[in-house]
Amino acid sequence: MKSEYDVLVIGGGPGGALAGKTAAEKGLSVCIVEKRPQIGAPVRCAEGIGEELINEFFTELNPNWVASKIKGAKIVAPNGNSFYLNPAMAGNEVGYVLNRKVFDRDLIWQALEAGAECYVKARAVDAIMENGVCKGAKIEYMGSVHEVRAKVVIAADGVESKFGRYCGVDTTVPLSELETCAQYLMADIDIEPEINAFYVGREACPGGYIWIFPKGDRTANVGIGIAGNESKNGKRAKDYLDKFVKKNFPDGKITEIIVGGVSICPPLKSTVEDGLMFVGDAARLSDPITGGGIYNAMYSGKLAAEVAAECIRNGDVSKAALMKYDTTWRASKMGKALERNYQIKEIFVKLDDEQLNSILNSVSNLVMKEFSTLTLMKEIIKMNPKMIAELAPLRKYLK
Repeated sequence: MKSEYDVLVIGGGPGGALAGKTAAEKGLSVCIVEKRPQIGAPVRCAEGIGEELINEFFTELNPNWVASKIKGAKIVAPNGNSFYLNPAMAGNEVGYVLNRKVFDRDLIWQALEAGAECYVKARAVDAIMENGVCKGAKIEYMGSVHEVRAKVVIAADGVESKFGRYCGVDTTVPLSELETCAQYLMADIDIEPEINAFYVGREACPGGYIWIFPKGDRTANVGIGIAGNESKNGKRAKDYLDKFVKKNFPDGKITEIIVGGVSICPPLKSTVEDGLMFVGDAARLSDPITGGGIYNAMYSGKLAAEVAAECIRNGDVSKAALMKYDTTWRASKMGKALERNYQIKEIFVKLDDEQLNSILNSVSNLVMKEFSTLTLMKEIIKMNPKMIAELAPLRKYLK
């Protein structure tokens, strides 16, 4: 580990890997540090991504990345009624469930092949700040603390985003907007092997949803996210998940247990500071409805590195110069979707099970040529006139 680089990336997930790879391809010296002892594990993710989204980065997918090809999705109402999204209308729900352990490692290997360096079990324990400008980080590695300076630091350290706090940036997520999650990798269970299933309802999963993401004919990620302020003794995410599993998969075998958190709040007010950029979950770019963040991390990581390379080349890594990254992602399709989906989330988490049953029953007979959150919301409003008042705040996002 050298004492100085052009770009220092904190975090070796998809966002950090794409940032490191892109910066290295631009001819910059790059160091990626990852606090865990290995890349890709433990997997704190349901591992799903839409086909169109992942194809934005790769012309060809390594078969080892893919656990299952997904051809549709199913939404299950509190009363048990199902609404299927077929392949023609399922949008980003048509895609893949990944093997993140393999996928994440391959992304880091690609960064290494491009010229980046990567160090695991290397934890950022403080920031190097000079006159309010981020100049690098103090990295604990191999029993010693190393000062690593960089022209730009890219924080890709996930929902915890400790590095942001070291730099004086408030990265706090309100408890009500932090999904507390638990997931089992289960075997020997009866599932629809090409369908991602989503269960909703305040009684079963308050403030969130339950998912079943297939990873084979009789294997799946079975997980839950609930609002952090709904978590209490006896009513934690794992308690709700155990109740669901006991009812639906009583003979299934649990082979892995994963717990964690996902932010469903708005993005940071600014995802850049002097010498510093935030990407992926560290920037609060996970989808407020689904909690999904693989694509958003990769998109923002790549974009951040491109802007950083331009600013370094121009000799200006001030907040004003780096702001091109912030304004670009906010104006992108991803940025607009985050803004819209946050407003949708704010309304739907307040609905009771009776309202959810009514809504999903109304859309279960829909035939849409193309599915998207936007078209679905328009149809829900059209078919649920009694909910006009509750859904009124969404109107400007549905034009």
